[in-house]
Amino acid sequence: MSTRVLTLVGSLRAGSVNRQLAETAALNAPDGVEVVIHEGIGTIPFYNEDIDVEGSIPEAAAALRKAAASSDALLLVCPEYNGTMPAVLKNAIDWLSRPFGAGAIAGTPAAVIGSAFGQYGGVWAHDDARKSLGIAGAHLVEDVRLSIGGSVTRFADVHPKDDAEVVEQVRAVVSTLAGASISAAS
Repeated sequence: MSTRVLTLVGSLRAGSVNRQLAETAALNAPDGVEVVIHEGIGTIPFYNEDIDVEGSIPEAAAALRKAAASSDALLLVCPEYNGTMPAVLKNAIDWLSRPFGAGAIAGTPAAVIGSAFGQYGGVWAHDDARKSLGIAGAHLVEDVRLSIGGSVTRFADVHPKDDAEVVEQVRAVVSTLAGASISAAS
């Protein structure tokens, strides 16, 4: 039986380093772990309780909820925009948190990783994403932290999948997250 890790990328740019980190996670997942990068979070309308009713839920939001419900764990790959997480990730968390207390990520093991230009690699954004996930009901795997600084220079000429240190770190993150999902299921 495989452990499925739903991965949401906070940068919508095709060539973003955070997208590349998600790809690195998918390419280097341990045996028995499937990392699935969810496409389309940029097409989900901002959360509005008026449209979150049976028969009116936007297709992209319903697809996200379905993907989360069929996953064992959640991995956010988060850049830092103006000192916090991108709106697209916050919006995805909002949709996944409803109905409050019984949303698609309630009790789901979750972790946040990412990279940013600054020397701290997006730590503020990652902390904000963890806070939001926790309030939304996810089970944060606290010992999983990876914030890679200096992304513009570090990955200027190399994809993260070709950086041995990053591959090892990302693989450890996915392995720990998958282990947490197995523990939660037993």
